[in-house]
Amino acid sequence: MKKLIMCLLVAGTFTTAAVAQDATTGSLNKTETTHQMQDCVMMKDGKVVEMNKEGTTTLTKDLTLVNGTIVSADGTVKSTDGKTWKLKDGEAVDMEGKLIEKKKEM
Repeated sequence: MKKLIMCLLVAGTFTTAAVAQDATTGSLNKTETTHQMQDCVMMKDGKVVEMNKEGTTTLTKDLTLVNGTIVSADGTVKSTDGKTWKLKDGEAVDMEGKLIEKKKEM
């Protein structure tokens, strides 16, 4: 009987450890996804900033994105299909040239 109880305790310990590892892996994936969403060019307080894994830097010259869209230091965006617009404060463009909606303040 003691052996049976001991085996059940050991099995329970291993099961708990496996569940804890799954939860940790899941949270790492969420962090990676969140970080990918931060790779963008954004108008912030009247300045155009590039946000990526290295940090945030103010744009001082034109930046060409992956799809050929050009973002200038004054916030003008020229897409590859010929459309031109200016970023408003809080607006952002991802690295594929897609406009990211403003996030609402909480």
